[in-house]
Amino acid sequence: MSEELQQKLRTQLWAVANTLRGNMTAGDFMYFTLGFIFYKYLSEKIELYIDDQLSEDGINYKQAWASNDDDLKAEIKRICIDDLGYFIEPEYLYSSIIEAINKKENILPQLERSLKKIEDSTIGQDSGDDFGGLFSDIDLASPKLGKTADDKNKLISDVLVALDGIDFGLSEASDIDILGDAYEYMIGQFAAGAGKKAGEFYTPQEVSRILSEIVTTGKTRLRTVYDPTCGSGSLLLQTQKLGKADAIYGQEKINTTYNLARMNMLLHGVKYSDFNIQNGDTLEADAFGDRQFDAVVANPPFSAIWSAADKFNSDDRFSKAGVLAPKSKADYAFILHMIYHLNDGGTMACVAPHGVLFRGAAEGKIRQFLIEKKNYIDAIIGLPANIFYGTSIPTCILVMKKCRKDDDNILFIDASKEFEKVKTQNKLREEHIQKIIETYRNRTEIEKYSHCASLQEVKDNDYNLNIPRYVDTFEEEEEIDIKAVMAEIKSLEAKRADLDAQIDVYLKELGIID
Repeated sequence: MSEELQQKLRTQLWAVANTLRGNMTAGDFMYFTLGFIFYKYLSEKIELYIDDQLSEDGINYKQAWASNDDDLKAEIKRICIDDLGYFIEPEYLYSSIIEAINKKENILPQLERSLKKIEDSTIGQDSGDDFGGLFSDIDLASPKLGKTADDKNKLISDVLVALDGIDFGLSEASDIDILGDAYEYMIGQFAAGAGKKAGEFYTPQEVSRILSEIVTTGKTRLRTVYDPTCGSGSLLLQTQKLGKADAIYGQEKINTTYNLARMNMLLHGVKYSDFNIQNGDTLEADAFGDRQFDAVVANPPFSAIWSAADKFNSDDRFSKAGVLAPKSKADYAFILHMIYHLNDGGTMACVAPHGVLFRGAAEGKIRQFLIEKKNYIDAIIGLPANIFYGTSIPTCILVMKKCRKDDDNILFIDASKEFEKVKTQNKLREEHIQKIIETYRNRTEIEKYSHCASLQEVKDNDYNLNIPRYVDTFEEEEEIDIKAVMAEIKSLEAKRADLDAQIDVYLKELGIID
């Protein structure tokens, strides 16, 4: 039943999203749709929670709030703030907005107040950082919603009513995170239509799975997991779930995506006290100081521009390498940042463009430093091209550890040719994912697929990590038998001559030729 509800919810939510789609871009309608879903979730969650707390008293939330018992109301608010991190008075619940819609009222002012009230309820509380500004991307006055106030009111009302008719499954006892899964599905669908912007907020589930499986290898439980460019938080959630992590840490530069990440955490049932997502530029303003983590995962922006300012020469994250990543390509700045935040027993896995494997100059020096001086690089995994939304370039996964068990070699895996073509995207199927993970875990050498290169071998290649140098995928073409080909040609020519003669007979019978 839960799986049926899961699939039904996916379909229903995407149908609602498309109510907005005709009026705006994928990126724009994503934030409206996901924001309204989140508002409904918060409303239903708090109503269910308080009703359960009051069940022994034989009253529900709205009845209790309508009473003159101020002590009871104060206690309700307190336990909500403590346990859920936020509070919504009955008049600001999603159900109250629906009541106003049914009365044909203009709901936009009430809706705006409701969203603001949720954020304000957390001011001065431990949850303040997690809820502050969550709905800032929902501009109810946006011309994208319609030309007139009535147009805007009608569109938003239609969306909210449609959402109201959908069962979020919050009361369903299940091992499946029904709403969280549906939300994740929605983000993936938006990413498919967002073009280049998709890379700002979404890592395909298949890639997230590989990264999370790698960093949890050999560990029964993670204490902490960190993503310095966390986007919508999908990769963090995947790793947290697989590694049963106690706490989640992340940083995201783009404000709208930062809001999306926090919503995603809460929708997946992660308590506000168990995640710490910060808004800001990871390289320029590191939010986590000298804190280190059990696992570090990331899909940083490829070859991004950064300042490479002189101040970073004395920054502990970069100074030991002796040179900064170039201004035009921040890939190694992100890599060094991640290594800095990795503890001695942890594993780091990140996605990067292939250029980091072989480019010279400053990047070559940093790469040599990581191999020769630190011996941090555990594995290089080549992925198929065109598996990320918004870019078709081939990518790789870098795996790093500060204390490596197999410290005399680097594992190279070339998985670039193992995928399934689905429309315009290449997809990794379960068998492809499993092969990568098992090859990594067992450090298996497979012909034309993987190779454990000794550090001497890497040194002999001038610390160039380009995968084809270590994994030979060349397939010799079959020798052509010239004599057989000539005989085949002669046979075909003889058959053609016979056919020409037969055609001439038919044409003469028809009187077409003499």
